[in-house]
Amino acid sequence: MTSATPAPPTTRKAIVLLSGGLDSSTVLAIARAEGYACYALSFDYGQRHNGELAAARRVAKALGAAQHQVVRFDLRAFGGSALTADVAVPKGRTADEMATGIPITYVPARNTIFLSFALAWAETLGAADIFIGVNAIDYSGYPDCRPEYIAAFEAMANLATRAGVEGTTHVRIHAPLLKMSKADIVRRGTALGVDFGMTTSCYDPSAGGVPCGSCDACHLRAGGFAQAGMNDPLL
Repeated sequence: MTSATPAPPTTRKAIVLLSGGLDSSTVLAIARAEGYACYALSFDYGQRHNGELAAARRVAKALGAAQHQVVRFDLRAFGGSALTADVAVPKGRTADEMATGIPITYVPARNTIFLSFALAWAETLGAADIFIGVNAIDYSGYPDCRPEYIAAFEAMANLATRAGVEGTTHVRIHAPLLKMSKADIVRRGTALGVDFGMTTSCYDPSAGGVPCGSCDACHLRAGGFAQAGMNDPLL
């Protein structure tokens, strides 16, 4: 895998939500390529796949994030998701099944919570740009990955902050993967030097971090690499 080239000096700051997965790692590379000084933001929210935090640290370092912040809170207090409660992660679902309904791996209000933290950090840094790796094509039915949601949050962000009210900053929510297929994301990340061997996607990995290979996230990732005609370096 070709290593990422050094980022040019910049005074433009952006918050990049970084889970350590394929999508968010590609978004960090995109923001960096667009000339932003990237402030990576990850969350330890009680998720069962918290090995992703180690992946996020690796990716943030490899892609030259200006800073990497991990915020801790516990959504297990509410549950309601296979990622935060003692509920089985669905395995072996077909593409048609994944395209129907909202799966039990949806974490209630997760992206709203994440973006709210990003908005707070952006305001303290004087940053106008927030990047998030949501995708409206291969998104497994999550309601907070749709374009109308991103537009609504951006509108809210400019009503809810001092910078927005005083007109000193207009917050922009960037979702560069929104209309890309998983294969396109793999190709784009590869072209930008992302080492996908550092990333993780599985919802239910083993204690040693080995992907299960049969959850929705594993299926989407495998399909993306296959359709891009590439091997997944993680495997």
